[in-house]
Amino acid sequence: MVECVTITALDFERCYRAVSTRDPRFDGQFFTAVRTTGIYCRPSCPAITPKRANVTFLPTAAAAQQAGYRACRRCLPDAVPGSPLWNTRADLAARAMRLIADGVIERGGVPALAAALGYSPRQLTRVLTAELGAGPLALARAHRAHTARLLVQTTDMPMSEVAFAAGFSSIRQFNDTVREVFAVSPTTMRAEARRRSPVDAPVPAEGALTLRLPYREPLDRAWLEWFLGAHAAPGVERWSGGTYTRTLRTPHGHAVVALRVLPGHVRAELALRDMRDLAPTVARIRHLLDLDADPVGVDEVLGPDFEPGIRVPGCADPEELLLRTMIGQQISVSAAATHTGRLVRELGERVPGPLPHLFPTAAAVAEHGARVLTGPARRVESIVRAAAAIASGDMTLHPGRTAAELRAELLALDGVGPWTADYVTMRLLADPDTVLRSDLIARRGAELLGIDLADTARWAPWRSYLSMHLWKTALAARAMDRPAGDRRRAG
Repeated sequence: MVECVTITALDFERCYRAVSTRDPRFDGQFFTAVRTTGIYCRPSCPAITPKRANVTFLPTAAAAQQAGYRACRRCLPDAVPGSPLWNTRADLAARAMRLIADGVIERGGVPALAAALGYSPRQLTRVLTAELGAGPLALARAHRAHTARLLVQTTDMPMSEVAFAAGFSSIRQFNDTVREVFAVSPTTMRAEARRRSPVDAPVPAEGALTLRLPYREPLDRAWLEWFLGAHAAPGVERWSGGTYTRTLRTPHGHAVVALRVLPGHVRAELALRDMRDLAPTVARIRHLLDLDADPVGVDEVLGPDFEPGIRVPGCADPEELLLRTMIGQQISVSAAATHTGRLVRELGERVPGPLPHLFPTAAAVAEHGARVLTGPARRVESIVRAAAAIASGDMTLHPGRTAAELRAELLALDGVGPWTADYVTMRLLADPDTVLRSDLIARRGAELLGIDLADTARWAPWRSYLSMHLWKTALAARAMDRPAGDRRRAG
């Protein structure tokens, strides 16, 4: 088994072994640049393995593009799962990559990214260039190129609309970037895509498209589907017939996404009010489903006693995650969904489509939550205060935070204890190493498996995945303890 590489110091021998064996596990973790052809590929590219003397390994597609390499048109190196290192690492470079994927630079430029991370633009550029081989503008440009390719190949949008939807400031910049990165013009790229799959080439309604979002095998589909279905809140989410549908507030409006887990990829049907929100919407879906995880690396550490491929669901909206988690404190999952559904029905913004509402804004919950929410007065007051802190900007929730800082700020909120802080930190940041020690279901799972939650160091840095296994074990045991009729109704 090839060992996982790190971004800061790519080991030539390990990388070359991965390329020689065409190991798809490393797709997205590094890129192979071939000097003799001027092309960069994913590690599993089916082309003949290049000679050692002709290759170099780069940590990001942006670094390859910055060095003058063009994307391979055979293996499409940008169409791979993202690197799991952006979640396993908590340093500045990794946190910046999370925010770049969410479109922060397109909306506010490098100064906005630097401000969110607490650094000056100059410091940020220096660190990213040293760590990732490219500065923030080049990294954002690589994301724009990827978004442009998706729109060119999967929609019939006019090229001028593709350019601005992908985040380019001009059609000329769009044309020049596509030619430089993919070595063809946008019109040629679209024609080639149509020739490859003329039947499947979609002609979607305005703002709608269907994407294949890849992930690394294996994936515990049953666990992910159970999690999505069990937590679905009426009005904003729906689980039906193997498809998870939800509304989502986006930077320029809103979206409706319908997701179905299939072998090797997730089929994502998106209806976007503003096509500029494509890239951040895809990033949030990948985060929600933990599609950039390295399950082989996780399973090797956890060991053979656990079923392979479990995922740690992230979140589609950080503010929604915190408020819904507080609503669900000390009540069942189904009761939490009922309470959340009432809040959505009363305060959520109405939108057209298969689901009627967006989750309420923090400002709406702060102003009207005390009237709508039910339950213990202290819990209701705590939720309203948390919403007010978010609405005022005193509490900032985004995936570029560090786990330690975020957890400390959450614990400072009235009514937020260790369980809520750990759960929100784990899901918001996709933190891979959170042990839910105070969670009753996790503790029950640990008892059933004979695990001491005070002694879990041997499973680092994947203890969030351990927590999911503990939940799964306890919930499965609970289901088996029910009478057969109750099990059928629960299923």
